[in-house]
Amino acid sequence: MAVAVVKSRALNGMNAPEVVVEAHLANGLPAFTLVGLPETEVKEARDRVRAAIQNAHYEFPARRITVNLAPADLPKESGRFDLPIALAILAASGQIPADKFQHAEFAGELALTGELRPVRGALAMALATRSAGRQLVLPAQSAAEAALASGVEALGATSLLDVCAWLAGQTSLIAPEFGTVRPGPDYPDFVDVKGQAATKRALEVAAAGGHSILMAGPPGTGKSMLAARFPGILPAMSETEALEAAAVQSLNGGFRFEHWRRRPFRAPHHTASAVALVGGGGNPRPGEISLAHHGVLFLDELPEFSRQVLEVLREPLETGHITISRAARQADFPARFQLIAAMNPCPCGYLGHPTQACRDTPDQIARYRARISGPLLDRIDIQISVPALTEDELTQAGTGEVSTAIRDRVQGARDRQMQRQGKPNAALGTQEIDRFCALDAAGETLLKQAIARLNLSARAYHRVLKLARSVADLAGSATIGTAHLAEAIQYRRQA
Repeated sequence: MAVAVVKSRALNGMNAPEVVVEAHLANGLPAFTLVGLPETEVKEARDRVRAAIQNAHYEFPARRITVNLAPADLPKESGRFDLPIALAILAASGQIPADKFQHAEFAGELALTGELRPVRGALAMALATRSAGRQLVLPAQSAAEAALASGVEALGATSLLDVCAWLAGQTSLIAPEFGTVRPGPDYPDFVDVKGQAATKRALEVAAAGGHSILMAGPPGTGKSMLAARFPGILPAMSETEALEAAAVQSLNGGFRFEHWRRRPFRAPHHTASAVALVGGGGNPRPGEISLAHHGVLFLDELPEFSRQVLEVLREPLETGHITISRAARQADFPARFQLIAAMNPCPCGYLGHPTQACRDTPDQIARYRARISGPLLDRIDIQISVPALTEDELTQAGTGEVSTAIRDRVQGARDRQMQRQGKPNAALGTQEIDRFCALDAAGETLLKQAIARLNLSARAYHRVLKLARSVADLAGSATIGTAHLAEAIQYRRQA
């Protein structure tokens, strides 16, 4: 037949809309026209497809070839359309049967030799294909990634010739099994950090309830060490969380099988732009906050980040997602991350140090701290000081608690939250706070005094209640006691 239709998938944020690849062969001078709003890498498919078809020992039609990628108003990018374009041309020229095209979707980049190279976004495509009830044919490496999504029949192929032989019924494509992934290396252990018992306790509370935290202290006090070890005390990822995190990483081609079910840990440099942090581009890609979905975003030297960059964190910290809007496109990405930030108390870093004198003037210190706006600070649940180590703490042998013991307590507290409310304490809404974070008379009196003395905003008031609920969960208490509330208030005293 002179016309063939093959189904594929594009990427639009976390979505993978269907793309219909139509190939038409007509009489006339040989030509290859590609339409349907293709970008540069898609236009270059003409040369890759021609070479791949010839090297697979098929005949490239010496006719007028028109390939349409529908819908026409959806931008098409990347080399994922190489395979469906090649199959559509071969089917239109009658070299391969087209009876399986109705029940399958295809995506893959072709090498000039006809081999298939992996594509990004395999998980997003797999989830969309599952809804459509079709098979998904991908390069072998991408098919293994797509197999993470349950209920999807993902078939892997190594070359164009393999796919053509499968369509002709001469061979079968194997569905990859994802069950032999070895766990990646463990995170560093908390036992390596000397002293800092109060800071470790604050991090434990943050891990239990999913709270954000800001650590302020002189250089060399262990802020970065503590942040690097924080993912090791977080609760185990659920199947849904692991799949969501892997799907976001797949959009950038950064998913690794050895990181399956491991909490992401992202630590961008302070020179990162706002687009690098929240995502963007002509074809919107996820930024650092989305790549840290269900994991940790560590911002070291927080005041050194541009003020404009820091302000873009305000909405994602509240909502857990980010919407990238451009003139022609809009994309939504999840961004449910835990913010761990670190900073010095002043530009020289030694304000309040027991042995080092601070060299900064009060005006310099005020300007330095003003780089972090009040609204952003108000959204950070825990704000603590990390003191300098004493000589005894620095020279003593490591006697701290191991990460596994802390993680067990955190896991127990998180399990209580999921049984009680189905979400971490940090994600509680206003009505849920009133229901699950109720105080007794003594607690209400203490909180009123804290509001008056610390000038707590309405947002800070709710965050104190959620922190107190996390402290109570760590203690195994069904109600919030005065001691739990007092500890939560203490974590807001640096505001």
